[in-house]
Amino acid sequence: MKLGTASTFACVGGLLLAGGAKAADVYSPVTPEIRQVVTEQGRTFSVAPYFWAAGISGDVGQFGLPPVEVDASFGNIFDHLDFGAMAIGEARYDRFSIFGDIMYTKISGSTGTPRGILASSVEVSTETFAGLIGAGYALLEDISGRLEVVGGARVWSVDTDISFSGGILNGISRSDGASWADAVAGLRGNYAITPEIYLTGWGLVGAGGADIDWDVAGAVGYRFNDKISAVAGYRALGVDYSNDDGFVFDVVQQGPILGMVVRF
Repeated sequence: MKLGTASTFACVGGLLLAGGAKAADVYSPVTPEIRQVVTEQGRTFSVAPYFWAAGISGDVGQFGLPPVEVDASFGNIFDHLDFGAMAIGEARYDRFSIFGDIMYTKISGSTGTPRGILASSVEVSTETFAGLIGAGYALLEDISGRLEVVGGARVWSVDTDISFSGGILNGISRSDGASWADAVAGLRGNYAITPEIYLTGWGLVGAGGADIDWDVAGAVGYRFNDKISAVAGYRALGVDYSNDDGFVFDVVQQGPILGMVVRF
């Protein structure tokens, strides 16, 4: 069974506190930033909202029922998106940093099945929360950029509802959910190609409750002046989780990110 739907994530803000105020700090190593303020104590205060237009693909299953194949393209995103939000932040001091990433999405949709024996159609709704907290240490840092080794934990909570119509399973509805935590580690960094153009991104991978949990992103920013920049990039996030109760959440979410950077 294949479900055609779509998802998008609109970042509603991130709070980035503290950090050594160096020339390279105007380029965020976490994500395209929307605001960065240097305090009187030499620490940075930044916020970073952006928009992530992501599709989703993979397998979702519960209660031992056959997993549903999800294939959500960005083309029909506006027909199936219920809600999406993300916030990311960082606290930095000298070479040390603490960062967080919180995401919530809700997607839903329905489709017909190939033969209609078990069911003629299936409707799926999934709510997903993922919260990451971690710490980093800069291996390399100069006026052009910064490269950090990072480690942390991501907590997931997923609730899925599936309803069948027609066929043997007609009228059957099931709800299932799971929560788990994964340890992740990797690198993140930024690099100024010119005073106007910079690169930023990260790569994390880990496991724990899930067999694998990974997250990669890259973006290019252009500084129009000291206060305004435009950012464009791409992010992909994947997780493969299952438990003995028949719950399956093996998905990849990916798509472009766009942002307008404003500094005060």
